[in-house]
Amino acid sequence: MDLDFTDAELHRYSRHILLAEVGAEGQARLRAARVLVVGAGGLGAPLALYLAAAGIGTIGLVDHDALELSNLQRQVVHSTARIGRNKAESAAETLHALNPEVRVETHALRLDAASARDLVPRYDLVCDGTDNFATRFLLGDACHLLGRTLVSAAVLRFEGQLSTFKAHSGPPHPCHRCLHPEPPPPGLVPSCSEAGVLGAVTGVMGTLQATEALKEVLGIGEGMSGRLLLWDALDARFRTVRLRRDPGCALCGEAATIRDLSAHAA
Repeated sequence: MDLDFTDAELHRYSRHILLAEVGAEGQARLRAARVLVVGAGGLGAPLALYLAAAGIGTIGLVDHDALELSNLQRQVVHSTARIGRNKAESAAETLHALNPEVRVETHALRLDAASARDLVPRYDLVCDGTDNFATRFLLGDACHLLGRTLVSAAVLRFEGQLSTFKAHSGPPHPCHRCLHPEPPPPGLVPSCSEAGVLGAVTGVMGTLQATEALKEVLGIGEGMSGRLLLWDALDARFRTVRLRRDPGCALCGEAATIRDLSAHAA
């Protein structure tokens, strides 16, 4: 572990280094880490900002969308002047301005089976900030099959949820399909563009997601694997429910039938 910090790094990360649970070794671990953020929108915006501020050495950003005016109510990593630009590239510009010591790798593409196979193994940890079930299931399957921990969050209207999936580590850790075996039928669950979302809710959930990602890199605290955090903003209430590994799960079960990403091929 390289503990050789510049004076600027020691100053920038001084509040981390003061923490006994982090210290210089933990900060070096953050600097050496490679984290992939899929989605530079409502969740990915605060998530990427806090990962960059924390000193994650390499951050990968995946997003194929162009920035729209309606995004700016919640996607705080962007600015009005960048409307029309690719979101991954816009977010990278903000992250560089916040912390020029962090390397940002942009992937201006729509994640599919081929790109997931290529990108996921390049990173130590993956964060899901997507807004559609097809990509969520692809990413969850890819992370399990390729042996990467996934920190996942979701929001809708005034509610959010968060969990970490690392079933590739073995029992008792569940995978994302232990929670949702299959995507819901089209139209059953509305998207944020259909049902709306309070912008600050994405900020809270993206920040919680960043916290869990940093804990996973540092190896501190109790992670969210095997637990699902639910937040109702209107009631100002958090609750946590236990997630159990499903022996019959098609992805991580004893007789798993999903062994590659062929089901996600275009």
